[in-house]
Amino acid sequence: MRNSVFLEPEPEVNLYDDTGRSLSQAWDRIRVPIIVPILRFALYVCIAMSVMRFIERVYMAIVIGCVKCLGRKRYTKYNLDAIKEDLEQNRNYPMVLVQIPMFNEKEVYKLSIGAACGLSWPSDRLIVQVLDDSTNEVLRALVELECQRWIEKGVNVKYETRNNRNGYKAGALRDGLKKPYVEDCEFVVIFDADYQPEEDFLWRTVPYLLENPELALVQARWKFVNANECLMTRLQEMPLDYHFSVEQEVGSSTCSFFGFNGTAGVWRIQAVSDAGGWKDRTTVEDMDLAVRASVKGWTFIFVGDLSVKNELPSTFKAYRFQQHRWSCGPANLFRKMFKEILLCERVSIWKKFHVIYAFSFVRKIVAHWVTFFFYCIVIPATILVPEVHLPKPIAVYLPATITLLNAASTPRSLHLLVFWILFENVMSLHRSKAAIIGLLEASRVNEWIVTEKLGNALKQKYSIPKVSKRPRSRIAERIHFLELIMGMYMLHCAFYNMIFANDHFFIYLLLQAGAFFIIGLGYIGTIVPT
Repeated sequence: MRNSVFLEPEPEVNLYDDTGRSLSQAWDRIRVPIIVPILRFALYVCIAMSVMRFIERVYMAIVIGCVKCLGRKRYTKYNLDAIKEDLEQNRNYPMVLVQIPMFNEKEVYKLSIGAACGLSWPSDRLIVQVLDDSTNEVLRALVELECQRWIEKGVNVKYETRNNRNGYKAGALRDGLKKPYVEDCEFVVIFDADYQPEEDFLWRTVPYLLENPELALVQARWKFVNANECLMTRLQEMPLDYHFSVEQEVGSSTCSFFGFNGTAGVWRIQAVSDAGGWKDRTTVEDMDLAVRASVKGWTFIFVGDLSVKNELPSTFKAYRFQQHRWSCGPANLFRKMFKEILLCERVSIWKKFHVIYAFSFVRKIVAHWVTFFFYCIVIPATILVPEVHLPKPIAVYLPATITLLNAASTPRSLHLLVFWILFENVMSLHRSKAAIIGLLEASRVNEWIVTEKLGNALKQKYSIPKVSKRPRSRIAERIHFLELIMGMYMLHCAFYNMIFANDHFFIYLLLQAGAFFIIGLGYIGTIVPT
């Protein structure tokens, strides 16, 4: 011990403190000269988009208010009873074709075929055409057997298949119209495989087309049979109710134009041909046809009191793919048809403005971008960069007004308003990405994945076989990394706000971060056994 040498301990170096201090100094050096101007510019752009969306929503609220108060809905001007009576007296029924495109629809094919074959119309003036692109040979045989069953009951059913899926749904509809027996048909009705029209559907739609030779399309609204299945289906119902109750009604009442919903509608075959037929250049072949027909001078009418039952996607995977298609396609169509609409001489300037600005740009592009970039990126970023001032009326009152106007169409779900806001903000991530892909024509621009329908599968437990599968592969399918990254970003901004700010904005950030995490981990929608 006497020979021991006591050395003075060296001061400990905290690597974490040094790293944190270096990052803080680097952030301080770039924040003011670089981040602040970029964020301020992004804020101005988002404010402009938010104002555009606010004005468009208020305009539609005023129009729909006037339409309802004054009773000026276009479809109410027609005397359907007189037209129906004339048809029955003269027995001059037009030939009607009903097309049902389907692809591996094992859960719902019986519902759609049965509903179409049950339509009330003279049997010798009705053709039901089942366009089956299924790749499952067993399922094809079942669909053909179902068609044969209705043929034996006296219904004129045509079962058509293809050796390829060229053009997807548009290709199937296009090939279906080329069949020789379609030459005598005057009108074509389209129902997707999960749609179940009421028996009097044709009597409540075809007379409009007989009365007005300039009318190309009669569109019915949708009624969701599984809206109460889970929280996600309830949240989907809200924007779709607004779409039909307000957007479609306003378009029909002001410009005689709106987007064809791809199903539950009756087309004049002459108008389809005049517009150039079905094209598969985008994933929204229905909207593409509607815009081209409108440019040719044809008019549309929306029948708001006629509903067709259908099914909402109840799994998040199916809903995500559907929203990609519905967001990417319109943006891509906007890119392809902007010049054609602008230079068209057959429609008025007001209609051009409505189609280009309100219908295409604000609703299909700006609505997604302002929701994601403003409410999920820019506003949280202003917390980290206090040099950028956020006008609270723009950040609070405008979105609140837009939200309330949207929710008014579904009063039964007003108590779910907060959940709907959080859910829509999360989904705006995918919609914004899809809109950018459509505008740039990047990869996945023409990706077409059929929306999965469950039909009665969940009710009939015996129809779902038990398959042993490793749990981790199932979990891996449910994890979505973009949502988790956004959740971490929102959580960081929330903690920063709690520590350094004097407001309560962190409450929204924590809720939104929670929504991103919940959806990112796949805990939303119906979980279907594999």
